[in-house]
Amino acid sequence: MKLTLDTEANTLTLDDAGQIKTLELYSTDAFEAISRHWVRIGWNQKYQYTFSWMGRPVIQLPEDMIRMQEVIFQVKPDVIIETGVAHGGSLIFYSSLCKAMEKGRIIGIDIEIRPHNRAAIEAHPLNDRITLIEGSSTATDIVAQVKSLVKPGEIVLVILDSNHTYAHVYDELEAYAELVTPGSYIVATDGIMFDLADVPRGVPGWVTDNPTFAARDFVAKHPEFVIEQPAWPFNESDLEQNITHWPGAWLKRK
Repeated sequence: MKLTLDTEANTLTLDDAGQIKTLELYSTDAFEAISRHWVRIGWNQKYQYTFSWMGRPVIQLPEDMIRMQEVIFQVKPDVIIETGVAHGGSLIFYSSLCKAMEKGRIIGIDIEIRPHNRAAIEAHPLNDRITLIEGSSTATDIVAQVKSLVKPGEIVLVILDSNHTYAHVYDELEAYAELVTPGSYIVATDGIMFDLADVPRGVPGWVTDNPTFAARDFVAKHPEFVIEQPAWPFNESDLEQNITHWPGAWLKRK
């Protein structure tokens, strides 16, 4: 794919193996084409590793964080379950939202919570809403422990952000989907991997070994869920597509 951006003619020309398409530069289609490659290059440059939330690194696109905030405010979950803790920035982010709403708590699961990260999370002023569980997110005892922390009738939102292989994400979907309440979501993050297989830091196998494909196949066997990008509560633009690392990620329980 070759992109030619001409600011004098106000055009964006796409050359895909000899198939040429010219777009008006300041159009929705041009924005989406440029955004796709901006995401790919930004991922390769570790752009998502340049952000923090209230002192803790958070390895996410700000665009995805804002969309998640919109969903959390809409759903108002009693419990947010996140697999994958890393530095704890996303846990602190969710906790800050729960505190602002005066509702909700967070369960964070990771196969290894490094001591310095645990110490920083536990010392954070927003830690009072966070429960940390160390162990494999798909292990039977860990899944049982998480389920024991959810009370009957509570609204539950689940975010999968640990091991991003197809097999692991599919197993997480099977393990945690039953906790998701109707109208809420289980989110299989970082499915953008399928479009990163050919970038310098990518892996060729990601073309099929990714969360997006796991989510797609899970929904095919579980009709109680649908892949549905949450509607934007505010939009004065002509845009309809998210800039995201999470395409096809939002599995909504009917």
